[in-house]
Amino acid sequence: MKLEGLRVVDLSWFLPGPYLTLALADHGAEVIKVEPPGEGDPGRRIGPPDGRTGVFFRNLNRGKKSLVLDLKRDEDRKTLLRFCDTADVVVESFRPGVAARLGVGYEQVSQRNPGVVYVSISAFGQDGPYRGRPAHDLALEAVSGVLSLTLGDDDRPAIPGIPAADITSALQGLSGVLMALLRRVSTGRGDYLDIAMHDALVAACANVVGPTFAEDRQPAVKQERTTGGAAFYRIYDTRDGRQLVLAGQEEKFVDTLLGALGRRDLAALCARGPGPHQQPVIEFLQATFRQRDLRDWLDWLGGLDVCFAPVNTLPEAFRDPNLLARGMVLVDADGRRHIAPAVRFRDEPARPSLREPLHGEHTATLRAALDTPA
Repeated sequence: MKLEGLRVVDLSWFLPGPYLTLALADHGAEVIKVEPPGEGDPGRRIGPPDGRTGVFFRNLNRGKKSLVLDLKRDEDRKTLLRFCDTADVVVESFRPGVAARLGVGYEQVSQRNPGVVYVSISAFGQDGPYRGRPAHDLALEAVSGVLSLTLGDDDRPAIPGIPAADITSALQGLSGVLMALLRRVSTGRGDYLDIAMHDALVAACANVVGPTFAEDRQPAVKQERTTGGAAFYRIYDTRDGRQLVLAGQEEKFVDTLLGALGRRDLAALCARGPGPHQQPVIEFLQATFRQRDLRDWLDWLGGLDVCFAPVNTLPEAFRDPNLLARGMVLVDADGRRHIAPAVRFRDEPARPSLREPLHGEHTATLRAALDTPA
């Protein structure tokens, strides 16, 4: 696998850091997950269990080794530094300044190991007026403006279904780690990555900030191109109370569907771009899709060259034939399902371990190896 031989010390909890290090583990890195004594990573106690641990925890920590250290103890902090001496990557998600106060910040680690790539993931970053403020995903979605773009039928912000700040910051961190490791090949030196969830989420807004950057105004959310102002980028109800989406605004898709429905005359309204003038098209499609059940529409639309999809439930989504055909659902020896790595290499594909560590499971063996002369 691509990352075999890479050692990662993971001091992160919950979601962003573990999601980053999961990708490294899935592609062959040795990831040492450092957990406190007692109950360990709080993620171990989130959501329903289906075996050794909860689904939430195993989805983010499979293939890692669990090392229990009490970083309030001098001896354990010294032990951690010894592990960091042999690490290629260190990831931490403490509040800014905490790692340094514990003696395991970037300056302390890099003095001993100049080649280390050290990542700090926090809500608002290592500097700035919000530096010490605690926040989880929803707060970041709010302060970044993202929540103001996600409106329900009542025009109030709605809680998004996935933690976009967590995931985007993890992926930005992952890309930064890989860039730093590539650069280390020529310089021999690592680097320090300051990843703010706030920054990462704002960076993901590139396609929606046109009105703000050009005219210094809030987008008219329900009249914009991808948030409700286009008939061919919307959610429609069907007769049986289900929903389908149209998600392709190109002229060829508009002409194809409206032509098949006998209303090509409405295509000119779509050609003018998003906005209130598309309301006649929206109303026509709303009335049309309410006339038949979802399954009927999926069969009929499947014969046309248009962008459409059912609004699946999660159980339906994980039975989707395309997802299954691409091997995105893995099953372990105990019958538990896992989400496969999304990065697919032709050569050296990922071989994820489908086993998550018990709390402190590898403490003895890792400590023993640390004390064994090379």
